[in-house]
Amino acid sequence: MKLALPLLILIGFAPGAVMASPPSAEKIFNAESFTLENGMQVVAISNHRAPVVTHMVWYKAGSADEPQGDGVSGEAHFLEHLMFKGSPAIPAGDFSKIVRALGGEDNAFTTWDYTAYHQSIAREHLPTVMALEADRMVNLRPTAEHEKSELQVVIEERRQRTDNDPRNLFAEQLHSILFNTSPYSIPIIGWKEEMPKMDLKLTQSYYRTHYAPNNALLVVSGDITVEELRPLAEKYYGVLKYKEVPKQFRAPIPDMPAPVKLTLHHADVREPVFIRAWRAPGFLQNRDEAYALSLLENILSSSSSTRLYQDLVVRDKVATSIDLSYDGDNLGSGSLWLYAVPAPGVPISKLEHAIEQEFSMLIGNGFTPKEIANAKTRMIDSTIYARDSVSGPAMIVGKALTLGQTLDDIESWPKRLNEVRPDAIQAVLAKYISPTTPAHQPVTGYLLPKESAE
Repeated sequence: MKLALPLLILIGFAPGAVMASPPSAEKIFNAESFTLENGMQVVAISNHRAPVVTHMVWYKAGSADEPQGDGVSGEAHFLEHLMFKGSPAIPAGDFSKIVRALGGEDNAFTTWDYTAYHQSIAREHLPTVMALEADRMVNLRPTAEHEKSELQVVIEERRQRTDNDPRNLFAEQLHSILFNTSPYSIPIIGWKEEMPKMDLKLTQSYYRTHYAPNNALLVVSGDITVEELRPLAEKYYGVLKYKEVPKQFRAPIPDMPAPVKLTLHHADVREPVFIRAWRAPGFLQNRDEAYALSLLENILSSSSSTRLYQDLVVRDKVATSIDLSYDGDNLGSGSLWLYAVPAPGVPISKLEHAIEQEFSMLIGNGFTPKEIANAKTRMIDSTIYARDSVSGPAMIVGKALTLGQTLDDIESWPKRLNEVRPDAIQAVLAKYISPTTPAHQPVTGYLLPKESAE
């Protein structure tokens, strides 16, 4: 489930700082926070419906924080894999075995801006997973044999997910062009030609540089209170040493002088796909525009009852599916992506023209008050429903805090979303998706069957 939440300024905590946020009945998650003396922020999100918890550690480092220009990419994701390869106390592979033996489950994921590790487990076993996670934060010891075997795993992962899928491979190329000089232009998993160059020396350097308690966030959601979590966090994570880490930085991306269009004919493509992407501000860059862009996405493309589907699929019958998504969950620039499949017999050029006409019409006419009100209701409801689960709040709060938001920003999100005016939504539509004068030149892709002549 995609949830758009506003991300504000980065917040740094010095060693010894203490921060607290008391619960309130008006808040979404009633999350409470404190900071250990070594600089690690800890968040408790109470949900006592079942005796289970989700334990998450978020590192404020992702693939965009890898060294640039060394001809190697994918270290952050490779390190995520190696984090399961043991320490002097925990043999390789035993981390997940221990969690599963206790009836829990665990996993991890890497993005451009952060890396997260999580376990869902019975409340009584929380100390065990905290001890395991704290251990590998500072004591990871993969061997050359682990490196060799796991490198083949990530290379095969890329082959299956990207290289053998023309749609994903094409999207990767479009994304790279859209973000040109930014680290966001490099795939998280790494370039196929550069991945084989990864080795333990590079990965361990990334680990020693970025993995530290003061560069991490602990979120525990479920059958726990902040009073119960505090002594556990101090026992397992509070003993780890503070370490100087580089600040994350995302440089501005220069504009392209002209729009770019790419065409890929592929034998595995069964139906044409039209793709267009625009750069747009992330929440950290422009909070007000990010709120408006999130609402614009929901108004246009959140279901079959919204504007793009009703106009282009139901009414005009030029497409069989169409989707617009906004990604503002970045430290740097965000993006807007439109995917559409033409109806049988409709040339992709006709679909493209119809989409541009639709946007021009919307820029001129705007949206109805009912469309805007319904979008706000859907977005707020989806976030409120997420608090019924144990892992959902941990995911939402962890990502938002890692990308610079505060707990108050998260809890007051519905109020701020409701304050977005119709003219603000209209303004971002005209500014970023204008068919004639967008703020940033778009990248357009035509993914076509091999035999297509267009």
